Amino acid sequence: MFDKRILDKSRNLQNKLAKKLLARGVGANQVTVVGFVIGMLALPLLAINQPISALFCILLNRLLDGLDGTLARLTKPTDKGGFLDIVLDFLFYSSIPLGFAFMNVEENALAAAVLIYAFVGTGCSFLAFAVIAAKRKMDSTDYPNKSFYYLGGLTEASETIFVFALMCIFPLWFTSLAYTFAVLCIITTVLRIRAGMELF
Repeated sequence: MFDKRILDKSRNLQNKLAKKLLARGVGANQVTVVGFVIGMLALPLLAINQPISALFCILLNRLLDGLDGTLARLTKPTDKGGFLDIVLDFLFYSSIPLGFAFMNVEENALAAAVLIYAFVGTGCSFLAFAVIAAKRKMDSTDYPNKSFYYLGGLTEASETIFVFALMCIFPLWFTSLAYTFAVLCIITTVLRIRAGMELF
């Protein structure tokens, strides 16, 4: 919901950082992989009850995720890079509720499972729409620089990271936050299914 606005406001900063990395010979795929590894460190950190350290890894992952796309656009975007980026993003997102499940199995496991299930809904509806949109040669006017058709919703990257941040700062709220965000993810999934049925 807020992704486009945040991307627009952060574009200048990302361009400056990306140009510095490019001057040092750093490629987009390298940044994607490093960002993923850093993001995945949040899982064991959550498991050992270090949510603030995990939050640092989550935020650094998101910074690098923005930089890899900017780097790709400054050079030459590739299908391989777009594929790698989206696959690693989904693996990263689902690892955070899993980390909270390990943190406190009795209190958090069921809520984490529900949230991961809701993520499956947003992810598969997002990717299925992108596949058919590509087949029909449709372009996204809101996100023209993406490697594929980027269908928005209530729960995009910005909202997800905001909720992850709240979970890390207030870990005792995890269950309530997870169930609430799962509902929003389900609404997003329903809206995407409706959009697909109307447009296709």
